[in-house]
Amino acid sequence: MSDTPTDAAVTPPPAVTPADTARVEKEAARRAEPGGLGRLLRSGGGQTLGLVLALALLALVGVVTGGERFASIDNVMTILRLAAVIGVVSIGMTFVITGGGIDLSVGALVALSSVWCTTLSTQAMANDYHWIFIVTTALLVGAGAGLINGLLVAYGGVVPFIATLAMMASARGLAEIISARKTQIVSVPGFTDAFSRDILGVSVLIWIFVIVAVIGWVVLNRTTFGRRTLAIGGNPEASRLAGINVRRHTVLLYVLVGLCCGIAAVMLVARTTTGSATHGQLYELEAIAAVVIGGTLLSGGRGTIVGTVFGVLIFATLTNVFVLNNLSISAQAFTKGLIIVAAVLLQQRFARRPGS
Repeated sequence: MSDTPTDAAVTPPPAVTPADTARVEKEAARRAEPGGLGRLLRSGGGQTLGLVLALALLALVGVVTGGERFASIDNVMTILRLAAVIGVVSIGMTFVITGGGIDLSVGALVALSSVWCTTLSTQAMANDYHWIFIVTTALLVGAGAGLINGLLVAYGGVVPFIATLAMMASARGLAEIISARKTQIVSVPGFTDAFSRDILGVSVLIWIFVIVAVIGWVVLNRTTFGRRTLAIGGNPEASRLAGINVRRHTVLLYVLVGLCCGIAAVMLVARTTTGSATHGQLYELEAIAAVVIGGTLLSGGRGTIVGTVFGVLIFATLTNVFVLNNLSISAQAFTKGLIIVAAVLLQQRFARRPGS
């Protein structure tokens, strides 16, 4: 007689339906979501609030250490004038970084524009006709150099870091050649008079920064150009498939930042009454730092003009506090470096969270 074992009855596992999968994924995502503070910090409003608090804290430190000198209206205007020039450059940098690029040549473009618009021939034309020739020259030089950067990146296939690094060296060298390494003094009365006046008690240079910031906010947040910039920075291939001319738009972004450099050059020439190949030193680092501190992602796809403005004001206030307390430039650089690293680390942390 054969001894055949009897198979035990096995109950099959229940079938997994798409609804079950969706429910599990939703629960996992809910558990991975940060708490209330994390959501607040990740939101645009939370980032702006954090920047406001940081600026207020710096101001408090300034009042405690500098007393009436820091809190005076004259010192506040000094901070704003200090922020105005680099602020205009930072607005342009916000667009480029949001679009997934970078521009290391902005400081050199400011120098080149300032030198070119203060040559003897340009000033002679300004004296014969109108000081607007100085402004037009600076804007054309900045936009033209930005156009070259954009063409190299978009159509030449050169990595933005390399293309703008080459432009940084070339523009600074050309500025030294044009000026023969000498400071060019502006002797056009109409130009200096136009930019040295106050409107409602506020310097014209500060008003220019405000106007550029407002226009930048409207363009980035309320126009097709701004939406395309965000889309290209987030996913250039998907943007191309959606019908956006990515190359042309990239060129326009670099022209835009070059134009901002031209505006900044005019402001710097008006403030110092000089054109020099040494203008704009380290502007590229300060602009990138202000943009990153403000909350714009270095990888692109998210940008904020309001955050950039606060980033510029934070660095300008920090510099002012250090100057009032007679602290060294080395200490300023060290502190700014720590702030930049902290901002990047925070960006990376929240970028890894779901939904960021």
